[in-house]
Amino acid sequence: MREITVFTHRRPEQTAPALALLAARAAEAGVTLCLDEEETRKHGLTAGPGLAVDVPAKDDVELCVVLGGDGTILRALQRYAFTGVPVFAINFGEIGFLATVEPQDVEDGIRRALTGEFELLRLPAIVLDMPADGRTSAAEPGGRPTAINDVAIHRKVGERVAEIAYALDGEEAGSVRCDGLVVATPAGSTGYNLANGGPVMAWGVEGFVVSFIAPHSISARALVAAPDDPLTIHNRSREPLDVAVDGRPAGEIAPDGRIHAHFANDVGLIAQLPGSSFYRRLREKFGRLAS
Repeated sequence: MREITVFTHRRPEQTAPALALLAARAAEAGVTLCLDEEETRKHGLTAGPGLAVDVPAKDDVELCVVLGGDGTILRALQRYAFTGVPVFAINFGEIGFLATVEPQDVEDGIRRALTGEFELLRLPAIVLDMPADGRTSAAEPGGRPTAINDVAIHRKVGERVAEIAYALDGEEAGSVRCDGLVVATPAGSTGYNLANGGPVMAWGVEGFVVSFIAPHSISARALVAAPDDPLTIHNRSREPLDVAVDGRPAGEIAPDGRIHAHFANDVGLIAQLPGSSFYRRLREKFGRLAS
């Protein structure tokens, strides 16, 4: 049986019509949509033709369809990291930089998702080794948090300015008093990193960028690192620092503590329409914000 997982964002009134259309088209195509307990409750669903409810997300589905913005898309990419399950996203968010189609094209997008009329783009990630020295709490016991977009290191609210250093391939590259530091993949370079004045990296570039948040220095610069260079981040502050992975809390770095990270290829799979261009997407999404 063909099965597809569905994730939606937190405002069900915006996605309910698209979900109903997706369920109808799935039933016609002999495809079963699988929605977990949260999605079932959110939309008040009951089981029916082409619709399985209260089903935990599983790895052996052929596709994950997202009705939401970049946060929901990242949640789906996180769930299906390393599994080979593609994520097909219909944008219901503010920007939707990772989305496959826009909401005005929802009917055509659903048809393409169900018939497989899309190309696949492999996304890299930043993989954290936590804890590094026994004093760093991990997001998952024994796990390795993985960022499709970025890892953000922040000073805690109300605490004094942090002092953060980082090293690449064993060589210290920067040490700055700042509010934090961001490590971004090419897919994540248009987010927090861009707000820090860091460079945009085209999808397909191998490597990652490190940028400081509100550095207390006129010489602090973002740096694009080679994919094989291991990264170590040191907390030289007196207070612990918070760690967020793709915008979600993932632990902290103790004073004088550190974490290690590395670039990993082919972690996520995202669907794209044939002929999609990163540069057109960049112009359209950011041009829209400026208009």
